[in-house]
Amino acid sequence: MMCAVPVIRSAEYVTSAVAPQGYPQEGLPEVAFAGRSNVGKSSLINILLGRKKLVRTSATPGRTQTLNFFRINDAFVFVDLPGYGYAKVPPEIRKQWGPMVEQYLTTRRELAGLVHIMDLRHPPTADDLQLWNWLQSHGLHAVPVLTKADKVPRSKRLPHAQAASRLLGVAVTDIVLFSATTREGVEALWARLLPWIQQPA
Repeated sequence: MMCAVPVIRSAEYVTSAVAPQGYPQEGLPEVAFAGRSNVGKSSLINILLGRKKLVRTSATPGRTQTLNFFRINDAFVFVDLPGYGYAKVPPEIRKQWGPMVEQYLTTRRELAGLVHIMDLRHPPTADDLQLWNWLQSHGLHAVPVLTKADKVPRSKRLPHAQAASRLLGVAVTDIVLFSATTREGVEALWARLLPWIQQPA
């Protein structure tokens, strides 16, 4: 299905927060992005917005340790959540992440949905499945995205996606294959996001 990618007129960093008192209070619809450390989350957000460095990418997994809010077109907000599952992050910080993210996901009224980013090259990890199942149990809107698609031979993409769909308990057509390198999946992902962020007139 083809989708008109929205024109991004403005995209700006708003704030970083670790608790509700630090969240923006503008009332705009929010889309959160979650994934394992180093899965390509920052690159995906930048590609969606047509920006090179709005969200900082790092070769060091686990660098994002706060909820980072970005206002887009003065109409909606993207929220970059801390990556999970990286063993070298100090344990005391990892322990803080779960409650911080859970509090945001369960209490934020502006949250319209979440993009759950995983790696097409590998089956969803135990951490991936734990988050996905938690999202489903709480009735949160979420779209599974398998990134780094350009690194998987075309003959293996469908089998990899089918394996992920079985583990996640969704139809393979519900999964978006994405590549920050080739821009594959940009329109398909926007098609899933637009209903979340378009406010009624």
